[in-house]
Amino acid sequence: MKKVISMVIALAGLFVFSTPAFALYNKYGVPDSSEIRKDLVELWFEAPLSSVRMNRPEIRTNSIGEKFQIRLEETEDSFNIFVAPYARIEVDVYSDKGKETLVQDIYPGDAPGSFVLVRDKKTGKALRIRYYFSADSEVFVQFTPFERTAYADYVIFDSYAARGIPTGLSFNRFYSASFEQIVRWTKSTLPWQYNKIYTDSYSSVLQMIGLLRERNSSVLFTEDAMYDENGQPVYISTGKKMTVQKEDEGKLLLSGAGYLKWIADGIIEPLTGGRLKREPLLLSTVEYKDVGFQGILSENYAISFSLDWIRNLASAVVSVRNSRTYLYNESGVDVKIEPFTSEMTENGIVNSLGYVENSGYRVQNLKSILYVLAVTEPETLYFGAIRETDHRSPEVKVFNEACVFFPYFDEKGRFNCVIFKDGSEIPFDDFYSRYCLDFVSLVRLQASKDFYPAE
Repeated sequence: MKKVISMVIALAGLFVFSTPAFALYNKYGVPDSSEIRKDLVELWFEAPLSSVRMNRPEIRTNSIGEKFQIRLEETEDSFNIFVAPYARIEVDVYSDKGKETLVQDIYPGDAPGSFVLVRDKKTGKALRIRYYFSADSEVFVQFTPFERTAYADYVIFDSYAARGIPTGLSFNRFYSASFEQIVRWTKSTLPWQYNKIYTDSYSSVLQMIGLLRERNSSVLFTEDAMYDENGQPVYISTGKKMTVQKEDEGKLLLSGAGYLKWIADGIIEPLTGGRLKREPLLLSTVEYKDVGFQGILSENYAISFSLDWIRNLASAVVSVRNSRTYLYNESGVDVKIEPFTSEMTENGIVNSLGYVENSGYRVQNLKSILYVLAVTEPETLYFGAIRETDHRSPEVKVFNEACVFFPYFDEKGRFNCVIFKDGSEIPFDDFYSRYCLDFVSLVRLQASKDFYPAE
């Protein structure tokens, strides 16, 4: 008997839709179930749970041939009514004859075009309606009833870009509203600009990612190591020349900070024929209070090392590109956007902390921040300085480590972010697991197709 042992269900990734590729608003090709939902109010949306349980799942087709499944799913406290679009996924089937890839029909509840009505299990009252429109299922809009009207939320990876926005419309208007109508009704109140994704705007970012993946095999992580303006391996802390062991010849000896300088040199060397000097990169960019604990520590330790390093690197690149010397505080390289009002946490919805001066963003919020940056600043990469804390009293907060982020959207409109740290690629989930209690400060650099890091 054949046994299915691998089923890939990356929503909107392997889905084969018959609709066009993504574009702006309803031109995204988001399947539209609005005409179908008009006939579901009495039997599905407003009927008591006991009656809804009697309804079998249905398959209905809209006027242009798009199929949707209507079904009930229950949780401990609520019951959910899905109107989900048709999709197909590839399934790997293994048998004694080998592997065979089959295509299976499904109706995903969080694919673009899916509509979900959530109702309270005890009272039957409607709690919210959620519309999915993005290739990323963690990006959606939802509407909640409040007295005689509905309030709107716009969510990006557990962060609210808008929350509790009055619509001026009754909640049941959204039972049969199309995505195009929703956008029109909320165009001045919800941040639809975060959905203006142009997938062909990341060619330089992708080229740099590809080249770094090729060159990383030559990088040998070495504490305190970098290459100076003459291409010589030196210690970051002293500037003295390093002795290269025979077995390491032909390798690139780089620390985490040295790796970022190597990238920055790869951007500017094609423009100037030269590389960055070490001393300016060590200039302090943070002023601590003399009487504060951090200030006392800073007198003896370089507690803002990686933050100073990335700020000075990015400022140097800006200076080269503009043929004018910019100090850090003149360069505008710091990322300080605050697009979110609140966020979902294990303890419920709380106000978003946002950007913290000389600390950056919590890693817990980093994915949503990078998503917005990928939309609003395409063809941009970000050096990151990681602020770690010992979580004792008094806390010691130190910037020692650094990395680089390359956020982009792929050809299907899905968000991706490639991270390189210490000369190696690290998956986003692994990075999150390692630093989820920490902060990351970001600086921006324009990506370049003329990127040639030294071999």
